[in-house]
Amino acid sequence: MSVLDLYEEFRVTFPDITVKADSIHIKQWGDIDPDFAYSWFESLANAINGEMRKSVNVQKYSVVFEFFRKKYLFEGGDVKNCIDVSFIENLFWQVNPESSKSYWEALPEVLKGLYIGFHSRVPA
Repeated sequence: MSVLDLYEEFRVTFPDITVKADSIHIKQWGDIDPDFAYSWFESLANAINGEMRKSVNVQKYSVVFEFFRKKYLFEGGDVKNCIDVSFIENLFWQVNPESSKSYWEALPEVLKGLYIGFHSRVPA
């Protein structure tokens, strides 16, 4: 699987959050272009951060986290790197600990490890 395949599969599987991520991506990058799929996953993290700030129930996104857990465990290096660098490193950005707590608890351990590996701490 390539990053482009991951991008296309995610968009089909999760259309509601895709719309929110697209809106953020357009504001930052100007348009939606599959050539920028890697960067789009940062926009996805920012969309989920916005949902955390609004206290949207984490159950809505636990399936997204499971999707990324499976892809991280079973796909190749480019996909793993994209999940790590573009999605996980940007998740929880500027979200207060109270709003992020249930999302952190729902995040699979392998993805928590990536976050802590980069940030050297849990979200705060």
